[in-house]
Amino acid sequence: MMRPRTALLTSCTTLVLALSATACGGDTPVAAGGDKPLNGQTVTVAGVWTGSEQKNFQKVLDAFTEKTGAKTQFVSTGDNVSTVIGSKIEGGNAPDVVMVPQVGVLQQFAGKGWLKPLSATAQQSVDANYAPVWKKYGSVGTTLYGLYFKAAHKSTVWYSPDALAQAGVQAPATYDQMLKDGHTVSDSGLAAFAIAGEDGWTLTDWFENIYLSQAGPDKYDALAAHKLKWTDASVVKALGTLGKLFKDKQLVAGGQSEALNTDFPGSVEKVFGPQPEAGMVYEGDFVAGVAHDQFGKTIGKDANFFPFPPVDGGKAPVVSGGDAAVVLKDGKNSKAGMQLVEYLATPEAAAVWAKAGGFLSPNKSLDLASYGDGVTRATAKSLIDAGDSVRFDMSDQAPAAFGGTKGVGEWKLLQDFLRDPSDPKATAADLEAAAAKAYRNQG
Repeated sequence: MMRPRTALLTSCTTLVLALSATACGGDTPVAAGGDKPLNGQTVTVAGVWTGSEQKNFQKVLDAFTEKTGAKTQFVSTGDNVSTVIGSKIEGGNAPDVVMVPQVGVLQQFAGKGWLKPLSATAQQSVDANYAPVWKKYGSVGTTLYGLYFKAAHKSTVWYSPDALAQAGVQAPATYDQMLKDGHTVSDSGLAAFAIAGEDGWTLTDWFENIYLSQAGPDKYDALAAHKLKWTDASVVKALGTLGKLFKDKQLVAGGQSEALNTDFPGSVEKVFGPQPEAGMVYEGDFVAGVAHDQFGKTIGKDANFFPFPPVDGGKAPVVSGGDAAVVLKDGKNSKAGMQLVEYLATPEAAAVWAKAGGFLSPNKSLDLASYGDGVTRATAKSLIDAGDSVRFDMSDQAPAAFGGTKGVGEWKLLQDFLRDPSDPKATAADLEAAAAKAYRNQG
């Protein structure tokens, strides 16, 4: 799941990286010559990030402070962004900016009247620097509320080059070939895949890649909007495809039971840690950050990826996630918060985190040279080149009660399916019941 935006202090018609203009809507002028127009002000930002992600985002916030003089305060919400922010608003302690990791939550916040539409400056940045699909996912109706600062490429399968070389296999061209090669890896002494079943969101990502490739983008969009029921034959088919992997003990490190007790960092450790148990781990580009930061792997040498392969003759999927910066109406300093979002919309802000690592930007104006290694540059280029064929993480588009809450909804039901994948049709029925309830309660 992969959250922020750029507060550019410029004119309402021009994006200027030097702070020498006036912010939109008559805000404090941004003077040249080193003046700090937001001295003495504080912008509070909430988001899910912790650890290295929080540390690297702080570098972006520090760059904003250097330009404007505004202090920043970051508050980590944990995964339940919706609940935490709702409580803060009710308590009169709303942050100014929230980095929202789910389209469904953004839509929920907008529906409750909590959000300010983005300024003209921010909207111009989005039109100039982003593929239209990112504006679509940041909008409710025709109103743009969210700017996607950080993206995730969730169609990457990460592997140990040594493990695949030992098995004598290369990056597969199809999903069936990937499973066949997985058996070869298993025969050489390692399980094929480490699966993070303790974190239900990873299982939704597996399903989404299979479904997008197998069923196609039109059905993907319809299912994501719940215009297609989860009981549709295409869903049952995709669950069956996923179930073949889940129940194959040669393919899953430790089998289903161990997978259900493995969280995301643990799945990366099973491939890139000191005692490898598997040759591959499917998840987004952020696997690289864990492999490098926690296990000292050199990306491109000790850890690499291949694109999630096409399923049943479909096209290779490109599933993305991302964090959108939104401005809360009830924030104590929402005007300065909007300026932060304007800054986050610039290539300059994205470059700060890109250089730090563990980051992809959907901003097509960011120079790929800003990324620190060739593998990350290749991942970023793949995301940008996909343009409007990118599909946002389906579970992140759903109401949080169905697609984004631990222990319930899709996360829980796919964990149950990992435990027992024998009846895809029954699982599809359970998913439809949970989805229908969540959408009914939301609307």
